[in-house]
Amino acid sequence: MARIAVENNMSDLQHALAQAGHDVIQLEGEQVPDCDCCCVSGQDNNMMGMSDKATNAPVINCNGMSTDEVVEAVNSKVH
Repeated sequence: MARIAVENNMSDLQHALAQAGHDVIQLEGEQVPDCDCCCVSGQDNNMMGMSDKATNAPVINCNGMSTDEVVEAVNSKVH
């Protein structure tokens, strides 16, 4: 079971990932470095292109993707 961090505003995706057998956590706080993959909505892109990387896990920008497409992308990254 992979640990997937998901933004708070993506409850449908959180449910779908849990149904697919993943351990879903909120994308915030100290748990993020321990996740296997992160899912972001793409709504809050860093305009300056600068960031402090909180994890080495793959990050999936879910903007424009269906829930099923995101679940497939997560499965391909963690398996």
